[in-house]
Amino acid sequence: QVQLVESGGGLVQAGGSLRLSCAASGIIFRLSAMGWYRQAPGKQRELVALISSGDVTNYADSAKGRFTISRDNAKNTAYLQMNSLKPEDTAVYVCNLRQGVRNFWGQGTQVTVSS
Repeated sequence: QVQLVESGGGLVQAGGSLRLSCAASGIIFRLSAMGWYRQAPGKQRELVALISSGDVTNYADSAKGRFTISRDNAKNTAYLQMNSLKPEDTAVYVCNLRQGVRNFWGQGTQVTVSS
């Protein structure tokens, strides 16, 4: 059974930083692509960042230069370092794992950025 558990969300002032973690279990993590998505109230879920099993990264334009996705295969964990946070970054951040046709989602962690 594959499980993804996010942590690290919270309330931060604009300009601050947070580091989100996504711990995976029940799957060969190093063979998986990982992604972070977010969903703000009243909006559709959107991609924030991706990292492939080979450490190739992609970012949404809104995340470029401020967010960094990374992974530690020894810990079966993916991270999202978020700097220079803005109020518009407020959302539930959800971790995604893909391996072939298999696709899994975490429960999400709330990030709230105050102005």
